[in-house]
Amino acid sequence: MNERTKKLTTTAVMVALATALALVSAAIPFLNLPFGGGFTLASMLPIVLISYLYGLRWGFSAAGVYSLVQIALGAFTGGGYVIALFTAGSDSYMGIGTGLGVILLDYVVAYTVLGIGGLFRKKLSPIPALVLGSIVALALRYLVHIVSGALFFGIFAEWFFGQEGFYAIGQWILETFSGGGLSIIYSVFYNGLYMIPEIIITAVVAVPVARLPQVLSTLRAQKK
Repeated sequence: MNERTKKLTTTAVMVALATALALVSAAIPFLNLPFGGGFTLASMLPIVLISYLYGLRWGFSAAGVYSLVQIALGAFTGGGYVIALFTAGSDSYMGIGTGLGVILLDYVVAYTVLGIGGLFRKKLSPIPALVLGSIVALALRYLVHIVSGALFFGIFAEWFFGQEGFYAIGQWILETFSGGGLSIIYSVFYNGLYMIPEIIITAVVAVPVARLPQVLSTLRAQKK
C-alpha cells in the first residue's frame, strides 16, 4: 500500500469513526440537552487526529468532507433539522437565505475548522500537540457557533434566559443587555452548554490516544 492510499484509507476510517461516535452519542439521552444540542463521546477527535497525523492541508480537506457528512446527518436523522430549515410551516423554518447561512456557519465552517487540529504537530511533543490542537480546533468551532447563534437565533434569548434553572442570572442578563449584546450573551451561554463539555472530554481522551503506538509510528513516518 503506497503512502497516499494509506492516508486515504486512514482518513476514511477516521471520518467513519467520527460519524459513528456522533450517532451513538445522539442516542444516549443524558448527552442531549433539554434546550437543544448536546455533547458527544469525543466524536470530533478522529477529525482532529487526521490533521495531527497528516498536516493542516490534509486535515482541512478531511474536515470539509466531514462537514458534508454532518449536513447529511442533519437532513436525514434527528427529525431532519436541515430539511426543516427550508420547510415552510415547520418549527425550524427560517427561509432560504437564513437557512443557507445556518448551514454555512453551523455545518460547513464549524466542522471544517477542526482541520486546524494539527497546528502543533511539529512544534510540541505528541501529547501536548494533540491536546492543545484539540482545544484550539474545538474552541474555534465554539466561536463559529457563537457567531451563528448571535446572527440567526438571538430571538430566542428572552425565552432561553426565562427558563427554570437560569432564573437568577437570566433575570440579570435580561435587565442588563438588549439587542445585539443580548444575542451574543445568549449564544455564548447556549452553545457553551455543550461545547465546553465537548472540549474537556476531547482534551482528556486525546491524552491516551496520543500515546497509541499506531499514532506515534504514523506521526514519526510523516515527520521524516
